[in-house]
Amino acid sequence: MDEEYDVIILGTGLTECILSGILAVEGKKVLHIDRNDFYGGECASLNLTQLYQRFRNSAPVPAELGRDRDYYIDLIPKFLMQDEGLINVLVYTDVLRYLEFVAIATSMVYCEGKIFKVPSTPTEGLTSSLVGFFQKNNARKFIDFLLNWKKDDPKTHQGLDLEKTSMNEVYKHFSFNEDTQEFIGHAMALHLDDKYKNRPAIETCRPATMYLRSAARALDRNAGSPYIYPQFGLGDLPQGFARLSAVYAGTFMLNTPVDEIVRESDGKFTGVRSGDQVAKAKQVIGDPSYFPKHVRKTGRVIRAICILRQPIPNTAADSAQIIMPQRQIGREHDIYITCLSHEQKVCPQGRWIASISTIAETAGEPKDEIAQALKLVGPIEQIFVSVSDIYEPLEDGTESNVFISRSYDATSHFETVYNDVKDLYKRVTGNELTLQKRPVNAEQQA
Repeated sequence: MDEEYDVIILGTGLTECILSGILAVEGKKVLHIDRNDFYGGECASLNLTQLYQRFRNSAPVPAELGRDRDYYIDLIPKFLMQDEGLINVLVYTDVLRYLEFVAIATSMVYCEGKIFKVPSTPTEGLTSSLVGFFQKNNARKFIDFLLNWKKDDPKTHQGLDLEKTSMNEVYKHFSFNEDTQEFIGHAMALHLDDKYKNRPAIETCRPATMYLRSAARALDRNAGSPYIYPQFGLGDLPQGFARLSAVYAGTFMLNTPVDEIVRESDGKFTGVRSGDQVAKAKQVIGDPSYFPKHVRKTGRVIRAICILRQPIPNTAADSAQIIMPQRQIGREHDIYITCLSHEQKVCPQGRWIASISTIAETAGEPKDEIAQALKLVGPIEQIFVSVSDIYEPLEDGTESNVFISRSYDATSHFETVYNDVKDLYKRVTGNELTLQKRPVNAEQQA
């Protein structure tokens, strides 16, 4: 460990592992350290023993739950859209070769006490009761606008400057009522709350377009939703990028405590100390847990992992995403529910794993805030509830050479993770992240 590197990375969460892989491919000498004895950090997928160690103080695992090795339970429940940025990273880095994805059977939204399938084809859109009869023509015009919009072609803008015009103004332009606005903002663009309406419309139109293109890909593959998921859990994602980094000579040290972040008198980073060993580097990247004095708390996330004996009622699917928009449940933030089964290789036959996530709005009992979601998932065999703080860095790191990632939010997709990767990469290298097909390593040719 007593040698010099270009960059030291602390924590093996997905954000850190993606950057580790990309920087190693670009020729950086990378040392990657994690205090845990497993990959993934907060993005890990746990077996039953690990789950009970974390949430039940290492209590014995009930025998009726089955074999330990049949479970891969995500700490951070998320799905990938088929056209989102992280998919492009997986393709261009060739990490996709380490993973096998399956389609999520259905995407649904909670409305007036019931759940409805979110349309993923034009035919479903025309027949869905989610969009009122007199709104369907307006919705069709809006979809055409999104798919044909080009930033550098004013003829496609319909007089709307999406980078300056608020989403409220766009809704007014297309004469959308509250129900249709809710559908676009929450079921398509996946906003957690309604604050987006007063922000630049591009922040909604871009993810809505991504949803539409993902839905088109799903239609080509005869899938029931725009979402996909890696078999054996999300923990394989950071491991795939860690494997890529190792192929390009990245060094990994698990189960290694970080006792000190070493700095010069001017505050610039120079190295990391573990015990009596010091590794030196020009820069360090890490998750907020390694830099408690250099981050600020921005909120809290409630997450509940539920082991079920049956699928969520009224889904009729082996896997599903359900969005509960805040307006429908009397909250300020949406609640997301994901459900997986044996088909995704995350639990044995006869069991389902439902995960619930949302932003905490009170200091009270977390289960009270997600009570409507708990009722929706049906009878629960075992439940594990946690509340995690959300952090962001106090500074961009360009002066100190200390670059800190953001905590994982309550959204059910990875676009915010990808945005953090791009932001960190630019701060670390000074360049925009450009996805290029990576060169074939000699070790891989052998």
